[in-house]
Amino acid sequence: MRVRELGRFIRDQRASARLSLRKLSTLAGISNPYLSQIERGLRRPSAEILQAIAKALRISAETLYVKAGILEERTDAIDIASTIRLDATLTPQQKKILLDLYQSFHASDAAPKARRTAKKATTKKTSTRPANRSAKTRKAATPRRGRKSA
Repeated sequence: MRVRELGRFIRDQRASARLSLRKLSTLAGISNPYLSQIERGLRRPSAEILQAIAKALRISAETLYVKAGILEERTDAIDIASTIRLDATLTPQQKKILLDLYQSFHASDAAPKARRTAKKATTKKTSTRPANRSAKTRKAATPRRGRKSA
């Protein structure tokens, strides 16, 4: 059943965006109970509702349409490099920069993951600050302004 898959997907996207159900419903302009029913797979939202949810989650509406079964998933591969080379509105220098940037993302797909994993394993955050002082200690340690001492 696609409605449940769609609901799970929306819930996962909301969680990764760190939005509460209430906040997402406000951003999307739909009621909190209705969004909850969508996430639980009890309601099948319209294309307009999906578009509002996608906008609030900052994801493509097409993704939600595919998950809902409104659109078929694209199977045609787009050759980005050829498209950049054929674009008549770009200068040769702009094309070169775009191609270099695009290729750098593909060349380094695995590298950032490996770096993050290694960094987490080797980096431990230690504090060099002294332990927190109590409120009384802070008050005693900071002189009051505006009063003259006798």
